[in-house]
Amino acid sequence: MKLPNLKLEQKLWESDYAVVAGLDEAGRGAWAGPVAAAAIAFPPNFDPKAAGLVLVRDSKCLSPQQREALYTPILCASLSFGIGFASRIEIDQMGIAPATRLAMMRAVSHMRPSPDFLLLDYVRLPESDLPQRSLKHGDALVFSISAASILAKVARDRLLMRMSARYPGYGFERHKGYGTKFHRDAIARLGVSWAHRLSFRPMSDASNSKRELD
Repeated sequence: MKLPNLKLEQKLWESDYAVVAGLDEAGRGAWAGPVAAAAIAFPPNFDPKAAGLVLVRDSKCLSPQQREALYTPILCASLSFGIGFASRIEIDQMGIAPATRLAMMRAVSHMRPSPDFLLLDYVRLPESDLPQRSLKHGDALVFSISAASILAKVARDRLLMRMSARYPGYGFERHKGYGTKFHRDAIARLGVSWAHRLSFRPMSDASNSKRELD
């Protein structure tokens, strides 16, 4: 498997962009909970091996335990980072794509120092006037985007774990809001909760008129 590298970041550092941020999201396709985004920049000429981050790659290629183990070391090695969320209400009101971009903008706004170039996985961010580049499979190829994917995934998973205590029975601690059979059966049994995205199927189906919200 090809591992992510810092070749693109290095080119940008050599072009006098000092704070090059990679961005990625987590939870875009889930049935419940917010969408999360992370933005992270590493110091110019950063060496992942020296920082003990050789395992960094697309979060989907790592186990939950590996992601958790990498979370704090990634933050400690960063020059700047930010994490942002868009709530399920915002997702229902504006749609998942604009809500994802909103979460990304919030992540960028939390970065200190602020970025001067953005690297994104597929997504374009017209809401930002910063120079940017969107890359196919960026989360697998570009180190800073891979790191952002881990931060976003861990931050959202932790939030869903806390939500599982507030909304028991849905199994959020198991599937993190995604559309598993257990989750579907729980909705059929319990109705939908305040945590669910009502604009997504199966929550939007007329057959799910039994709702915890009522």
